[in-house]
Amino acid sequence: MSDHLSKQFDLELEHIRTRILQMGGLVERQLLAAIEAFSTGQVEAMQQVIDTDREVDAHQVAIDEACTLLIARRQPTARDLRLVMAISRIVTDLERSGDKAAKIANMSRRLQRAGSQRVPRLSDIHHCGRLATDMLQSALDSLARMDVDAARQVIGADKALDDAFNAILRQLITYMMEDPRTITEALDIIWIAKAIERVGDHAANIAENVIYIVSGVDVRHTAAPAKSLEQA
Repeated sequence: MSDHLSKQFDLELEHIRTRILQMGGLVERQLLAAIEAFSTGQVEAMQQVIDTDREVDAHQVAIDEACTLLIARRQPTARDLRLVMAISRIVTDLERSGDKAAKIANMSRRLQRAGSQRVPRLSDIHHCGRLATDMLQSALDSLARMDVDAARQVIGADKALDDAFNAILRQLITYMMEDPRTITEALDIIWIAKAIERVGDHAANIAENVIYIVSGVDVRHTAAPAKSLEQA
């Protein structure tokens, strides 16, 4: 690739990366707003989270189109192609995280409209949401800085989120066992907690792709590598 084409390729990649970080920031705010709406019961805030999902989807479509055009025009190979492929996966994880935030808002709205308050709005849900949002933010930071060590930390943080989800699950099972009238409401809250936990999984996926971009090592379904391969 000539110097001119290489510079143009880098500019287009930088534009795509900037768009990803904008999309990520939007999803972060969407998730935080969904958790807050669950806690406060504000139906209008829940609807805003649901409406924001269309904007997240629009980002995904635009970035996917940009990646497709980049491949068609520049025909990247080796490390550059690896980068574009990983970007596509990262965008998918961000879009699915936005879907989870919308699901939290939808389930919260359903609970609010049902009017039942036999199960308290657990503070642990807010804590779980904070953990997931921190993971997502850290994953995006590792992408912005291409920081493998930071990406590894995100992957390691997933256990704390899983533990928090399991604690919520045990608490809600106790409610259901003690009072069967709480079953429907408790199950809805479990689905909300599970959606939060899945955001953490998507954040970990993003971190894995950062490692892949930088090192060329695919760490999906494995432990993060102790050291990187030489760049292609």
